[in-house]
Amino acid sequence: MYKKQMLFQRIVCMAVLVASALVFVYSLGLLTDLYDSLYLTIRDPANLEMTTVQGSRIFYDMQSFNSELTKVGIGLILVSLVLYLMNTHSRRKYYIGNFVAVALSVVCNVAATVWAVIEISGYRAKFLQMDFEALKAHAEMWKTLYTESTFWFDAGYMVFGLLMIATVLLVVNLILKLNVMKDEKRLIGSRKEVEA
Repeated sequence: MYKKQMLFQRIVCMAVLVASALVFVYSLGLLTDLYDSLYLTIRDPANLEMTTVQGSRIFYDMQSFNSELTKVGIGLILVSLVLYLMNTHSRRKYYIGNFVAVALSVVCNVAATVWAVIEISGYRAKFLQMDFEALKAHAEMWKTLYTESTFWFDAGYMVFGLLMIATVLLVVNLILKLNVMKDEKRLIGSRKEVEA
């Protein structure tokens, strides 16, 4: 059980790091299709109401969210590296630093997921209210990308779902580690009794 749990904790810490990196990579691609299809529809970026496509201002509205999401992605990577800094991935016995690292990672991952999913859902709903007929006409006239796809919005649910799975596994690992530490302590106590 001890060796399996040690292997599991290494895998879990790596999964948290990879899921955090996916959040960062996702933030870099989130506005790709929106830029290609909506950027030229706004005639004057100083006045977002001057557009050839009703609802295309979503590209500009999402800029601050996307910037924050990129910062959150970097922050999640740094928080997941704290697990490695505290040797949570390889330590036989957890100390206070390991518990703090796990708690910090769990809180940050859950908070980031709740915030991002709410924001992504809101922007997805706004995107679907766009005048797609006008967007199609604009795309044909200016030879720009036309898409009604919500792929990048939907990909966010998958990315943050993976982050939550990794977070749940981190909590499961902590529970397993506590059980292993308790069993180890009990075995050491019974060994001392036999020697006495």
